Amino acid sequence: MALIPPVTRLTASIIRILGCNPGPMTLQGTNTYLLGNGKKRILIDTGDENVPQYIEHLNGVLRQEQASISTIILTHWHHDHVGGVKDIVGTQLADKDCQVFKFRRSDASDVCPEIPGHITVQRLEDSQEFAVDGAKVRIVHTPGHTTDHVVLTTDDGTLFSGDCILGEGTAVFEDLFDYMRSLDKILKIRPDRIYPGHGNVIDEPVGKIEYYINHRNQREQQILQFFSQRPGQRLQPMDVVKVVYKETPEQLWPAAAYNVEHHLSKLTKEHKLRLSEQNEEKFYEYQPSSAL
Repeated sequence: MALIPPVTRLTASIIRILGCNPGPMTLQGTNTYLLGNGKKRILIDTGDENVPQYIEHLNGVLRQEQASISTIILTHWHHDHVGGVKDIVGTQLADKDCQVFKFRRSDASDVCPEIPGHITVQRLEDSQEFAVDGAKVRIVHTPGHTTDHVVLTTDDGTLFSGDCILGEGTAVFEDLFDYMRSLDKILKIRPDRIYPGHGNVIDEPVGKIEYYINHRNQREQQILQFFSQRPGQRLQPMDVVKVVYKETPEQLWPAAAYNVEHHLSKLTKEHKLRLSEQNEEKFYEYQPSSAL
């Protein structure tokens, strides 16, 4: 894993500022991106809340660039992407009329507890465009990781992927069906490079996207095989993880179990598994194809 510096100028009009919030799920931290080359800039994502080191680095970049933030675009509602909003809006880092945008969630109340009520979050729309001197981006709604997840594309082949595609490893998701459709949507865009929400720049993105799609399909086959080899057994996601994900570090097993749960839900809808509940716990059992 290549080390990501706190600040990296990626192009003449894109600067990456690391969120300084490393962890098992955030890798080296959340990547935030400052776009443009004029006085007003767009910021994609804001890292976690209360991370002075990140704000210090962001402030240093803006002072050096003699610029301020006019627009903040959030790829989705998770705390490690929206947390820094309150530390930026209303400070010298942002314009007084700085606007914050995020796509609306469809699965729950669209409230981010990390963003105070006095900060208005504008509603993003699919295909909406934003422009400042030196940068123009278009919004593409890509649900799956979350219902409100978006990626951003540019005319020169750059794609900011949020948590849909990561620089290292594979992503977690809330809805596997939607996630696979979103991967297909990104594949059709055929970006030349991806700047992810976590991890390093992806310079050969088409291969990476195809790997993500193939990986999920392969996992599904492995999971189904796991059940077919254990007919009559009532099993849970962690039972699957201990066998199918044995190469995954144990600290990531809960995240793997979360993904497995979504595979099991999909396989149940397809009548390949049978779901039963006992004491509010879900159990899955192999359901052989009916003989014709």
